[in-house]
Amino acid sequence: MPNTALLFPGQGAQAVGMAGALCQSHPPAHDLFQHASAALGYDLLDVCVNGPAERLNATDVSQPAIFVASLAALDQLRATQPEALSAVTATAGLSLGEYTALVFAGALSFDDGLKVVKARGAAMQAAAVATPSGMVAVLGVDAPDVEALVAEARAAGTLEVANYLCPGNTVASGVLPALDRLEQLCQEKGGIRTARLAVAGAFHTALMKPADDALAAALAGVELKPPTTPVWSNVDARPHTDPAEIRELLVRQVLSPVRWEDTLRGLMAAGVERFYEVGPGRVLAGLMKRVHRKADFTNVTA
Repeated sequence: MPNTALLFPGQGAQAVGMAGALCQSHPPAHDLFQHASAALGYDLLDVCVNGPAERLNATDVSQPAIFVASLAALDQLRATQPEALSAVTATAGLSLGEYTALVFAGALSFDDGLKVVKARGAAMQAAAVATPSGMVAVLGVDAPDVEALVAEARAAGTLEVANYLCPGNTVASGVLPALDRLEQLCQEKGGIRTARLAVAGAFHTALMKPADDALAAALAGVELKPPTTPVWSNVDARPHTDPAEIRELLVRQVLSPVRWEDTLRGLMAAGVERFYEVGPGRVLAGLMKRVHRKADFTNVTA
């Protein structure tokens, strides 16, 4: 079989109703949610299936929800297509999804991964509440042009490029006045399309510094083992197997831009020929189409 990479989605992939059908058709997925609910102190599957959307979209809920739903989908893939997993030579996840990738690769246990993701989500939610902020995607223009727009809009407040997702899709994070100014500039400069993201704050910027500190503390309390499959980092778009390096990069990730396009191109350059998106939504499939339209790409949805 061709060299395969598993990709795991990040925050924003959640939607009310997710994981319901999977848990009905695949009992181990339901068991995984029950185990997670006991650790979290609330019925995670009920929130995934029934919402309300406002609660599911809250950072402290959406991050554990996507993490568990993605691993439930992974369990189904393992049961139905074991040959696909035997061909995996690399794994990566978009922001939050990097934790799912680490669990798949055996670097983190499920319980420790859930513990860290819970702490990460709570800390990022708290940082977002402390400073009203958000994220906006700038569409249809090259990343250097977005960087120039961000530099100009920064006069209105903290604003940074947060995600380099794919050609024509670059995301900026910052305080609300700066996002307003960025959107205004995009309109003034030829009607450049923008889209506000359904997130609580300016992730992957210096505004997340309190979350960075809390995450470092949470990671210090869990064991990280060498992954059996190289895990590609969002920070430098390179594969890593050293636990100390991985721990450091996970802390930096909260403040650093996500280099997803570079990750996809790096995986292909390393010989990956087949990709699986494992978890809720189809966000990663859409990004891949902008990088390599004819890539061998399969969704395993939650």
